[in-house]
Amino acid sequence: MKSINLTAAALAVGLGMSQAQAITCDGINTYPDWPQTNWQGAPTHANTNDKMQHQNKLYQANWWTQSEPGTSSAWQYLGRCDSNTRITPFERHGQLSVCDTGLCNERQEKIQLRGMSSHGLQWYGLGKCLTDLSFDTLAVDWQADIIRLSMYVQEGGYATNPEKFTDEMNKLIDMASQRGLYVLVDWHQLTPGDPNANLELAKRFFTDIVTANKHRKNIIYDIANEPNNVTWTAVREYSEQIIPVIRAIQSDAIVLVGTHGWATFGHSSGGSVEDVLNDPVPFNNIMYTFHFYAASHQDSYRSVLDKASDLLPVFVSEWGAQNYDGDGSNDRISTQKYIDLMKRKKISWTNWNYSDDFRSGAIWKRNTCANQNFVDSQLKESGVWLKDWIGEGR
Repeated sequence: MKSINLTAAALAVGLGMSQAQAITCDGINTYPDWPQTNWQGAPTHANTNDKMQHQNKLYQANWWTQSEPGTSSAWQYLGRCDSNTRITPFERHGQLSVCDTGLCNERQEKIQLRGMSSHGLQWYGLGKCLTDLSFDTLAVDWQADIIRLSMYVQEGGYATNPEKFTDEMNKLIDMASQRGLYVLVDWHQLTPGDPNANLELAKRFFTDIVTANKHRKNIIYDIANEPNNVTWTAVREYSEQIIPVIRAIQSDAIVLVGTHGWATFGHSSGGSVEDVLNDPVPFNNIMYTFHFYAASHQDSYRSVLDKASDLLPVFVSEWGAQNYDGDGSNDRISTQKYIDLMKRKKISWTNWNYSDDFRSGAIWKRNTCANQNFVDSQLKESGVWLKDWIGEGR
């Protein structure tokens, strides 16, 4: 896309042209054409502050090195050597809205967003698995539409330092927005399972985050990850407390509401889709979340997703190819059935998770984030599959 269109999209998501444009790499050596020579005059290394381009990325040496750019801490990532021809997801779709049982673009065409969820920001967040390079990898190399940013409430998360984690969330939203991605802000309450237990913290969090980002049109808010051991009525009552907080600041914000039974419309706890149908959240522009782990959640769960998405707006905000704990063997057959169902019905999704955690559900091999080496050879089995599924038809 030409720069005039990029400017319009940049303004819409609240960033400047200087942030959105690519870095020029003209005249910079391309690896393995080293900028420095040995005593025999052969190119062999880079010195401190030398720049090199490799795989369409620009790097600067932190010290004397003979390592391949991007494979070790000897190199600092500076940006991509792009030509400004990539159309970003936000440029393609604009401001989204909920239409009937789906998600629609600014032309009121039903679309499917496909992307990744972070792991907990307190463990794998800013400066770890979420960096300029990892965001570029997801946005450009993978051609993802969306990133889910998982703000755990407990387990060393938001409740321990609201100011710190609010600042981190805002920085990550900005980094994703610079790349034209949609952002799903995930209030990752889990234990306790009743979202009302964190009601005042949730009000504070969403007030601060929505206020800071009310100028953006690419943000979706998930107000309760995986409610569990709680009735649907209690979740609906919680939503009636939180959604007005968001809408008072940004009246057209899309809001996701987690369903009971660990976001299964109650299926994991003896409930059903009828619980929600008979007692819906009384606001427009909202969607209900469904989560699955394909090795554990087989045909009966697929039937729930199929039925719910016929009747209600559904967003699959977390899923994996493994067991329900995000670990174990990947079930390709069961997962492909889910992928086909979501593709056919244009159900948007984000996969768990974009980190190098030891579990099989984390797509990167261990120490990928520490080394900032986000290349295909560092993908686990599920990561190879996810890159293909996200990029299908791009």
